[in-house]
Formats: sequence, structure tokens, C-alpha cells
Amino acid sequence: MSLLSVATALLPTIRDLLDTVISDPEARARAQFELLRLHQDGAFKEVDAALQVNLAQAKINEVEAASQAGFQAGWRPLAGYVCVAGLSYEFLARPLLPWLLTVAGVGNVPPLPSLDDVLFELIFGMLGLGTLRTIDRWKRVNAIAPK
Repeated sequence: MSLLSVATALLPTIRDLLDTVISDPEARARAQFELLRLHQDGAFKEVDAALQVNLAQAKINEVEAASQAGFQAGWRPLAGYVCVAGLSYEFLARPLLPWLLTVAGVGNVPPLPSLDDVLFELIFGMLGLGTLRTIDRWKRVNAIAPK
């Protein structure tokens, strides 16, 4: 549990405590305003820390992609080829192969195992089609800093 979530959970309790301790309405309003300001400052610091981590990862990804070493730069295309092979198996070979074998007279062909449980999660992750990037676009956040 992060510090921000703890502070968010305690915010109503602290606000109620301020209501009972501070009798002057103006002083109470100033104290509540200061409490909300401190809460927002903490939230912005956490968001900024996450942004810095993502920017560092983007720089690492650029260096990896520019590398001439096959093992270092080739793992992303290889993962893409594995995804394409999995899709080809799931949507072409798996439904058509038993039918072709039955038509050819091979006999009773058992159904082939499915990869459908995790295949789309893997592909969505590879292509960056998760909801986080969609939320960034709605908020018009640029995930990659300009050079």
C-alpha cells in the first residue's frame, strides 16, 4: 500500500478531526485547504516519480532497439514472430487441420489444444494496446519526452 493511498484513506478522518479541534471557521478552512494542498503535492510527486521511471525505460528501449547485437535487439522481433505464429496456429491451423485430416480419411482426429487463454494478453502487451496508453491519450499526455 502506497503512502498516497494511506493519506487518501485518512483524509476524511483528519478533516473531521480538524472540524472538532479548530472552532474558528476561518482557521478551520485554512487548515483544510493546507491539508488538501499537501495531499495534492504528494500525489504530484508520486505521478512525477512514475513518469521518470517510464522515461528511463523508454531510453533503455531506444538503446536496445538501436543495438547491432542479435540477442539484444532481436528479442522484440522474435517475440512478435512468436505472437504471429500463435495467431496463425489458433485461427488457421487449429480449426483447419482436423478438418483436412478428416477429409483426407485419416480417421478420428482429436481436437488440438488451444492457446486462446493468454494469447491476446501477450499480443496486446506487445502492441501497447493496454488501457494505460488509452488513458494517457484521453488526458493528452505525451509518454515520450521530446529530444
